[in-house]
Amino acid sequence: MSGSVRTTLIVLLLVVASIFSFVVYRQMNLVSAEPEPAPDLAEYNAYVYDQGRPLAEFSLTDENGETVTREDLKGRWTFAFVGYTNCPDICPAAMANLRRMDGMLPADLPQPDYLLISADPEHDTPERLRDYTGFFGDNFHGLTGDLETTRELAKSLSAVFQHRQVDDQLLVDHSGHFALLNPQAQVQALIQPPHKPEQLAEAYRRIYQWARANRERATGS
Repeated sequence: MSGSVRTTLIVLLLVVASIFSFVVYRQMNLVSAEPEPAPDLAEYNAYVYDQGRPLAEFSLTDENGETVTREDLKGRWTFAFVGYTNCPDICPAAMANLRRMDGMLPADLPQPDYLLISADPEHDTPERLRDYTGFFGDNFHGLTGDLETTRELAKSLSAVFQHRQVDDQLLVDHSGHFALLNPQAQVQALIQPPHKPEQLAEAYRRIYQWARANRERATGS
């Protein structure tokens, strides 16, 4: 075999090897960039979506009388649930559990907000919401307003509610789960009762760490 032919073969082999190495490298990087599936948190009564579910567009009023839209929920994690201030059992227990959970969160986790979406806007004025939510802490907020808007918002949280009259008193039957919203104002997880503060804190920690890892994987940071 002449020297020129041998040289040509060596060059071709090097080119093939380079192309093969590039393909392998690219495939490895594509695999590493694949998002991790959502964690199984059934032991905490939580179901985590692989991708956040869209929240309905809305315009409601908060406890300070300010207009709040979906855009205002972006940039932070939020525990949201549907209820009302005159609720005799589910809501006080839910708020108390969230307050206890809040006190258990380590400093390395972002501080979430807690949002009560009123299913009784006729009676839950901003002032009443302010008095009610303010008892539990500065990160507790409320929303009230148009009933049909609230129904659509609740639906996007996989929640429902229904009014009924009992001895001239309005009672509201409503869902009892929490919806955890991610900083994109999407539903990232649903957490069903019974709610235990320790389990809520651990579920939130696991979900946040999983979401952060996927974000870093996607951005390469």
